[in-house]
Amino acid sequence: VLPTPDFKGKSGLDSAYADFVTMTDDTVKQVLDALKEAGVDENTLFIFTSDNGCSPEADFAELEKQGHDPSSIYRGHKADIFEGGHRVPFIVRWPARVKAGTSCDDPTCLTDLLATMAEILGQKLPADAGEDSVSMLPNLVGESKQPVREAIVHHSINGTFAIRQGKWKLIDAPHSGGWSRPKPAQKALYKDLPKIQLYDLKKDPAESRNVSVENPSIVKKLKTLLEKYREDGRSVSVAR
Repeated sequence: VLPTPDFKGKSGLDSAYADFVTMTDDTVKQVLDALKEAGVDENTLFIFTSDNGCSPEADFAELEKQGHDPSSIYRGHKADIFEGGHRVPFIVRWPARVKAGTSCDDPTCLTDLLATMAEILGQKLPADAGEDSVSMLPNLVGESKQPVREAIVHHSINGTFAIRQGKWKLIDAPHSGGWSRPKPAQKALYKDLPKIQLYDLKKDPAESRNVSVENPSIVKKLKTLLEKYREDGRSVSVAR
């Protein structure tokens, strides 16, 4: 479907994926130019992001030959419970309220866009809406004094759950939950591994060393919180 015919071959890398990235760059430029031409670019919130990690359909081996790894240092890709399946770019432009060149290390989730837009518009969400949405506005405008979220829940294509709180990420399974090894069906590859995976993302963002055995208290804490969220059917309290 994409890239469109106008962009096929434009990247010069003999890659449909690279051509699509080139097309995306051009589309972003068109949107920003249109906002400026309309005279509303200074007070328009512009967000560039993605829904998930890169799909292996992009042909990672071919991209590596061109010096590009879509997942960078992160393990896995689209469909997986690992960081390569969930970490995405999140770039904001809002000159009237967001200082250019700033960054924020506080984890956020695309589900937070609902509560964020509601706060920007001065609207209160109904109790049955945005059950996993927290406003990130304090982070955007540099007013946050502490993390806006208690934790973030991840979910892979096969239904595997993970939960992240601070530097810790617990995966409630011994496999990828998706398309990379060990796949859920490849039981021989993980039958002797711990049933739970725990990673210190500050020290080990590539999720290369499972430290669940060494940190039973962290495992218990995160497992309990994850189960609470699942039982409640939400991670944000009704009384926001």
